[in-house]
Amino acid sequence: MSKARLRTVVYVDGYNFYYGAVRKTVWKWLDPVALFRNVLGSQNDIIKIKVYTARVQPTPRDPNVNVRQDTYLRAVQAYCPLVELHYGHFLRHKVNMENAAPPPSSVMVWKNEEKGSDVNLALHLLNDGWLNVYDCAVIVSNDSDLMEGLRLVKSHRKVLGLVTPGAPLRKTSQQLAQYADFVKPIRTWQLQASQLPNPIPGTTIHKPVTW
Repeated sequence: MSKARLRTVVYVDGYNFYYGAVRKTVWKWLDPVALFRNVLGSQNDIIKIKVYTARVQPTPRDPNVNVRQDTYLRAVQAYCPLVELHYGHFLRHKVNMENAAPPPSSVMVWKNEEKGSDVNLALHLLNDGWLNVYDCAVIVSNDSDLMEGLRLVKSHRKVLGLVTPGAPLRKTSQQLAQYADFVKPIRTWQLQASQLPNPIPGTTIHKPVTW
């Protein structure tokens, strides 16, 4: 007799996922539903994918980065009804930092910070668990700041999965892995096999020409 499928919610730390798994690839036009079905397999019945991200700001080096991001997010919203987008905010500001190779003793640099996503993810993970929304929660991140959220969810006897963006080259956080029932990487073939159509059917949304 086959096991009952687990009601599964996937919680994606957007920036951790992007920089760990897809930034240096040609597979950025991703269908998140297809991807995580490929990663998790038939045992997990994905009922929702929650993505925690922030709107990026254009820079002199890449003045169209926000346009590409907006195009992709609109494509996901149009094509993937199981995906929910939750926004933090993005800060870019100048800070004076110690120079590793003085002189001078300090240098002015641009500091990019994404705020709110890890907190939002942890709160939703806990709230959904207490409301019995899922049997299995899958966290897509390698941010050890989420450790306490995983520990609390595990105390409520939920199944916890961990997907490490960039594994196996990127080492899985042991602080997170200690609470996971399973840990999975994202394979290149899974990225390749999980691309959105271009254009998105019924829309004028096309994949950006350059990315």
